Parts: sequence; structure tokens; C-alpha cells
Amino acid sequence: MLMLAIALLVSGAIAGILAGLFGIGGGAILVPVLVQALAVMDVDESIRMHLAVATSLGIVVPTSIRSFMAHRKHGAVDMSLLKSWAFVLPVGAVLASAVAAVISGASLKWIFTVIATVVGIKMLLNRPGWIVASDLPGQPARSAYGLLIGFFSTLMGIGGGIMNNTFMMLHNQPIKRAVATSSGVGVLISIPAVIGLVIAGWQRPELPPLSFGYVNLMAVALIMPISILTAPVGAKIAHAAPKRALEISFGIFLLLVATQFAWSLLD
Repeated sequence: MLMLAIALLVSGAIAGILAGLFGIGGGAILVPVLVQALAVMDVDESIRMHLAVATSLGIVVPTSIRSFMAHRKHGAVDMSLLKSWAFVLPVGAVLASAVAAVISGASLKWIFTVIATVVGIKMLLNRPGWIVASDLPGQPARSAYGLLIGFFSTLMGIGGGIMNNTFMMLHNQPIKRAVATSSGVGVLISIPAVIGLVIAGWQRPELPPLSFGYVNLMAVALIMPISILTAPVGAKIAHAAPKRALEISFGIFLLLVATQFAWSLLD
């Protein structure tokens, strides 16, 4: 248990830095780490992914808020986009929570793996032809994108940064603006998603101790404080680093996570 606690604390520090660096809330690293931690705790395999996704989102709430505040100081957040998504992102998160209550853990893993792989390849290749428009779309297309981002991000256990970064960059927005805005997207997704997943997992008999629905409170208590402290460090790095360096780092990171998940599914 001591080694598990140390692993969770280290993961929290890394997740906080990633939240500020990529605007992803840290969920992309927390989900695979939590899956392994739950395996060590001998939690029923059928709900490990559900617990990892929900617990990750529980941790994303404060890290996203902290990251958003840090990025907003730099004036890089697209507040107009966030305001236009204030309704559809939470709706997508709630719908995904309902779906997560009935699908298998393996299905959740495949969703995570496929999306992370596609986005990671896009970041590494960085082909100019992949820009689909010179600016962000108007309504109703913008709301449709927001609904999908809220839905799939919740099923992956992330704050929406991975998908929002891709969406904004496909529409010719600078990566630093995308990263900053993604921290706000994480706030709008994670709060309703956590509420929905608590309800979805309420009183499941297979849940480990200290679980509130699918959210494990022990993991949240260990990871949350350190991730909040390290989020501004990532934000500072993001605003100082070259654009291409951010893209390559983001792409490599996503592919590593996707590879680890794919391996576990095929094992």
C-alpha cells in the first residue's frame, strides 16, 4: 500500500504538470495508472476501467480549474468559445455517464485507445492540409462539436483537452490558445461527468472501500493536492516552449498511452 501511495503521488505531480502543459487535465496519464493501481488492489476487473475513468475525472475538476486560472492570466483563453459551449459540454458529459453505466470496461479501453492514437498521429505529422477551415465554425456546427467532445472525453476519463486541442488546431487556431482554452473545457466537462458517474456506480457491490459511486476517494485525496500545486508549472512551460516542441511532445505522449492500453487489451 505504501508503494501504491507513492505511485499515486508521483502520478499526481505528473498529471498536474500535464494539465498546465497540454490543457488536458492530466486524465490521459491518470487513467492507465489508476487501472494498474486498482489491479494491485484486486478490484473486480469488470469495473476497473469505470473506476479509473470516474476517479480521473474527479481529480480533473480541481486541476482544470487551477490550470484555467493560470492560463487566463496570460490572456490566452478563448472565452467566446467556452461561453458557446457552456450548455452542450455538460450535456455531452451527462449522456456519456449514462452510457458508461451499461458498457464494459474493455469497450471503454478501446474508445480511449483509438481516439488517443488518431490524435497522437495527427500531432506528430502536423500536415498543413489537415487544417479544415481558417477559423472556428459557427452555429449549429460549433455546438455539435462541443456535444461530441463532452461525450467522448467523459468516456475516456479526460477533461476534453485532447479533443479540444485537435478541434481548435484543425480550425487554424494556435496550439497555445488551444491548450489554454482546453483547461476551461475541462472544467465544463469534469464536474457534470463526476456527478453522473457517482450516480451510475452508486451502491455497486464490487466497489472497493472509500468509493463514492465510481469515484475512489482515497485516490482522489492522494493525487488531488499535488496535482493542483504542479499545474501552474506546466502552464508556465507551455507559454515558454516553441509551438512545434509542444506538438511533438503531445503526440508522443498520447501514442505511448495508447500503446500501453492496446497491449493490455490484447494480452
